[in-house]
Amino acid sequence: MSGRLDSALPQPSPDSSYGVTMSTAGPNPNIGLTTISRTVASLAVGVVHTLERAVVGEARTRTARGNAWEAVCADRARADRRAELNRLVAELAATGAAARQQRERQPIS
Repeated sequence: MSGRLDSALPQPSPDSSYGVTMSTAGPNPNIGLTTISRTVASLAVGVVHTLERAVVGEARTRTARGNAWEAVCADRARADRRAELNRLVAELAATGAAARQQRERQPIS
């Protein structure tokens, strides 16, 4: 041993790539339609968000919490309307049944 560590290690041949194949080709030069539309959509969202903050103001900008609360309120309003409609249908059905019974009790002349 000569005392040097690098002389004890096996030296690669100039043609060796250690089993790794490297590509010299750059990124894919073909940009698809989906890539362009995603980029445009992303930029449009950024512009709309910035414009909304500038026009409406930071305090009135829509947030996920605000959207969720609006959805809860809309669900409650729909449930109230559905309950009112069910009440009206039940009332009409009861009125119709009472009228039918009254007609059945009257003698036919």
